Amino acid sequence: MSDSSSHPRRPADLLLIEDNPGDARLVEEALRDCPNANRLHIVSDGDEALDFLYRRGDHGTAPRPDLVLLDWNIPRTSGENVLTEVKADPDLKHIPVTVLTGSKDDGDVRRSYEKHANACLHKAVEPGEFMDTIEVYTDFWLSVAKLPTGEEGS
Repeated sequence: MSDSSSHPRRPADLLLIEDNPGDARLVEEALRDCPNANRLHIVSDGDEALDFLYRRGDHGTAPRPDLVLLDWNIPRTSGENVLTEVKADPDLKHIPVTVLTGSKDDGDVRRSYEKHANACLHKAVEPGEFMDTIEVYTDFWLSVAKLPTGEEGS
């Protein structure tokens, strides 16, 4: 097995789409010690998420995120519709999108995969467990998985 530490990566940009300030804070705290995830961008609804991803309005200079953490139940444009739009766009579909849900409904999980989510994480009730989940998630995506580098067409 190769040692991923021998291949340093640039710091990653993560986009968190989360309307619950407490959950956003837990993700922020979980990422604080992650050496490859020191640029966390947080938006609180689906419309703002799409503005960030398409670099519109106040997000005209936003970076292209390396990973997206998407709350399934967000205001305005729903998480499901954000995921559908991202995965239908040739310039965005390569970005791994992980759906975060507190729902116990298996239908939400099934729909997220049908819409081409790369993963679905359940929001643990216990803050420490939720933070552990985020740490394992970011370790996998930023240390183990191979992500595309740079932007197409830039």
